[in-house]
Amino acid sequence: MTTASGSHAVLLRACAEAGLSADDAELIRLGENALWRLPEGVVARIARTGQRPAAVQEIAIARWLHESGLPVVRPLDAFSVPVLVGDRPVTFWHELPPHRPGTGADMAPLLRRLHELPVPEHIDLGLLDPLVRIAERIAEAVTLDDHQRSWLRGHLADLQTAWDDLPLGGPLCVVHGDAWGGNTAVTRNTTYLLDFERSSLGRPEYDLATMAAGFTSFGSITAQQYEAICTAYGTDVTEQPSFPVLRSIRELRVTCFALQLAAADPTRHREQAHYRLACIQGREGARPWGWTVI
Repeated sequence: MTTASGSHAVLLRACAEAGLSADDAELIRLGENALWRLPEGVVARIARTGQRPAAVQEIAIARWLHESGLPVVRPLDAFSVPVLVGDRPVTFWHELPPHRPGTGADMAPLLRRLHELPVPEHIDLGLLDPLVRIAERIAEAVTLDDHQRSWLRGHLADLQTAWDDLPLGGPLCVVHGDAWGGNTAVTRNTTYLLDFERSSLGRPEYDLATMAAGFTSFGSITAQQYEAICTAYGTDVTEQPSFPVLRSIRELRVTCFALQLAAADPTRHREQAHYRLACIQGREGARPWGWTVI
């Protein structure tokens, strides 16, 4: 993860190449990606090193969804590919109106509409890989000891086998890939869908299980809130045979994300990351565990 000053340096170079002003740029978020608010209603998104193909595809998917009638955050028309600064892709987007972060119930009806769309023939979506980059995160998690790292690698291998053995159950569709409420933005009149970095061709229950884990595993969604999600989408994924595997995959992903944050800032994130690890190892009792949002 980069620093705010390092991200700003990338921003200045990208804006100079794109012919956009970076005067008084405001940092919105610094995480997996860095978001900066620019003048004239533009938001710059700086991705990680080596993510140009994903950034190109994200632009194409966002445009396709907009053309399909879904309310989504939109890339600037002048940029069909990201600007590269070194090996870091920078994309430029229309800023949304004033909004609040969404909830699972806000996202569920948009997911249903997304899953019902015909698969676009002009975008090479590729198949969903729910365990992408997990091995790298485990390798780079400097707060782990050898025993913990070995356990995580074994757990990853077990989940890869379980994922590969899951029956399809139904036709594949376009899935969001990171379906939690924070990837929606709710304005006075519209709920917008955001962040298509992981969008691909996959099983719709993967998106639903991502949201359900907030209720069953993390304790971030109440029973009433989860019922609203099921009502809005029209089904309860926890009743499907594939759910235990999909839930475990989500638990591992967000545990490894916390370990990535802990590697960059142990003081702030080590305790939560290692609590999550203890939970998925079975050392903290039954679900839900009450994970802190980070």
